[in-house]
Amino acid sequence: MDMPNLETTRHFDVIIVGSGGAGLSLALSLPDHFNIAVLAKSTLTDASTYFAQGGVAAVLDKTDSIQQHIDDTMIAGAHLCELDAVKQTVEGGKPSVDFLLEHGVQFTLDEQEQLHLTREGGHSQRRIIHAADATGRAISTTLVQRAQEKSNISIFENYIAIDLITSQKLNLGGENRALGLYALDEKNEKVHTFLAPFTALACGGAMKAYLYTSNPDIATGDGIAMAYRAGCRVANMEFNQFHPTCLYHPQARSFLITEAMRGEGAYLRLPDGERFMLRFDERAELAPRDIVARAIDYEIKRLGIRHVWLDITHKPESFVKEHFPTLYERLLELGIDITKEMIPVVPAAHYTCGGVVVDENSQTDISGLYAIGETSYTGLHGANRMASNSLLECFVYGMAAADHIKTGLQNKYSSPQVPAWDDSQVMNPDEDVVILQNWDELRQTMWNYVGIVRTTKRLQRALHRIEMLKREITEYYQDYQVSKNLIELRNLVLVSEMIVRCAMERKESRGLHYTLDYPELGPELRKTVLTPPDFQVQRPLVNSADLSA
Repeated sequence: MDMPNLETTRHFDVIIVGSGGAGLSLALSLPDHFNIAVLAKSTLTDASTYFAQGGVAAVLDKTDSIQQHIDDTMIAGAHLCELDAVKQTVEGGKPSVDFLLEHGVQFTLDEQEQLHLTREGGHSQRRIIHAADATGRAISTTLVQRAQEKSNISIFENYIAIDLITSQKLNLGGENRALGLYALDEKNEKVHTFLAPFTALACGGAMKAYLYTSNPDIATGDGIAMAYRAGCRVANMEFNQFHPTCLYHPQARSFLITEAMRGEGAYLRLPDGERFMLRFDERAELAPRDIVARAIDYEIKRLGIRHVWLDITHKPESFVKEHFPTLYERLLELGIDITKEMIPVVPAAHYTCGGVVVDENSQTDISGLYAIGETSYTGLHGANRMASNSLLECFVYGMAAADHIKTGLQNKYSSPQVPAWDDSQVMNPDEDVVILQNWDELRQTMWNYVGIVRTTKRLQRALHRIEMLKREITEYYQDYQVSKNLIELRNLVLVSEMIVRCAMERKESRGLHYTLDYPELGPELRKTVLTPPDFQVQRPLVNSADLSA
């Protein structure tokens, strides 16, 4: 066993991987005497939170109610949401908004100087607080600023987590406990050891597994993959939300057109001008995202077209500029005046509804290890995430994790001796083209075979290709020095396998999982749980007494 390298070994009370809304809400909710590390794979603001255009859903209006928000969430999630998680999240709406306001986030106000509430698909009421059409940016930049002001928070940008360190991996006996992690400092290509009694994974979802995605480049499923390798269960990975309206443009493939635009009256149209959503759902453009994305996918395939159109030209110019200033400016740069022209849009992979199984405190199956935000499976989203519930989940469960860690840190903790990262037996990678080729193949496979509409045969083909890629990548990982691309690809291929294996187990069409072989709803509400190391599957009932798994 290699001895610890004191130069590259760092000790903290809490290690947080990820600098989005989930990670920073945890960091800022912990007491000032806690020594906290925040690891960001890129810059601090390069997280999905920053790019969120919609807002935060919360019951703030007297015409609204907690029960209505719960009911809307259950309906949007095709009733597969776990009721306890929905209640916890919805009831945490007001405290979450208070948390954001206390930290200085500037939200849009109405004429009465009250928080302006907008509406999005699936919501029966106006309950979305927002900062114009760039809510995520306002939240992210403010929370980043607050974190940078804290002397007890050490920030490590361009540090890529490689793997968790657990007592089980070190053969220490007793319960399996998280001890910290290894992370690659991309700038000097050194691997550092981070040790702490508590580690939190808040590193987003895995939608870079798909060819077209609205997500930033960091969304490679790192937290989900690391947790699974360490011994945590994952659940409901078959439910991947495709945002219905991503800009179709060669210079901005991943540019998202906010759902709030449809909430404020925009229409979806075919090339001949037909407003086609009325044929698919009585709620038309305000139907939940899975229905809208599937309708667009159907029309694109039926007509052999590359995109459909989003039209808000019937609204006054001043209205459009006031409500969507960021979108207006960005699209104008690309030569599209949205007050006069329709916007070409396609669905794109947007949100991972499944993830690492956690309890009400965000704790995973491993003691001392937490998962928050898109990395986690709380049970909130069910078969389809309702708009603006995800940011809310970040804050509710970030604060819940903070409360749980506060009580846990009162116990005395001494870190065991952990060996330094050993790369003495590996070589410098000879050809990065191998990684890039496998990356492209994986994303094409997921897009073509595990997309909006699935079949059993497509899933089988996808699994076959993923297993081949996995073997190749595992060999490469063992032989060569780690790099950012290699770490991400290793994680993505594992998470892609989870998505496919979960999808193969679900013999029904529900929410975001639509299969031509089983187009009807199944008779029972069951979640899909994968147990490491060999993808054992359990299908416990949801919202029943049988929740032991």
